Amino acid sequence: MHISWSKGHTKNTHPSVMKISRTMKRRKVDNFAQWRQKMKDKGAIVSSYPSFKRDGDLAELLGVILGDGHIEVFPRTECLYILSNSNNKGFIDRYSRLIKNVFGKEPTCSKMSTANCVRIRLYQKNISKRLGIPTGARKNVVSKAPAWVLKNKSFMIRYLRGLYEAEGSMAIHVPTGTYKLFFTNMNESLRSIVFELLVRLGFHPHVWGKNVQLSRKKEMEACINLIGFRKY
Repeated sequence: MHISWSKGHTKNTHPSVMKISRTMKRRKVDNFAQWRQKMKDKGAIVSSYPSFKRDGDLAELLGVILGDGHIEVFPRTECLYILSNSNNKGFIDRYSRLIKNVFGKEPTCSKMSTANCVRIRLYQKNISKRLGIPTGARKNVVSKAPAWVLKNKSFMIRYLRGLYEAEGSMAIHVPTGTYKLFFTNMNESLRSIVFELLVRLGFHPHVWGKNVQLSRKKEMEACINLIGFRKY
């Protein structure tokens, strides 16, 4: 069986191809320019990216990305990914679907070999700019809820759901009458956003350390039902 001379190599690992690639780059020669333009004309390659539709799907996706997502920059594109426990099929299905609805493109889901984790991933240009979310680590980045979200109650609910699906948890201990809904995140501005949204929606949260909590049984149950937390 014939084996290609380049099998297992890339332009960075094969000496001859690497030399050609560097020469063309130095001379600013793009031998794929005509093909790329042809594909753009056919619509096979997207040449422009319009603004996203401001709706509930975008609001919820923004929330989950801020809570547990990441945007990575590459030379010609950007990568959005959201991590999920491998056993949480409902989460994986829901946010794969939301990404497709918002971006118009199917994300890929891959199981990480070193952890019980699935990475929901999508490559596209200008993701950070279009979402209004910075790339890289955001531990100390000051975030604010978008004004268009704060003007619409249903958008606030969806935005809050995304945040809770990423960083929320609950604790119930009937013998001691303990009922708590937590939002836990190292970023103070995200905790402030959750606190504000809960107050706007009529709840009475309090802050304890890195947590925003609801500690009344009726309020915890009402919030879970309102945002649909963990209901897939």
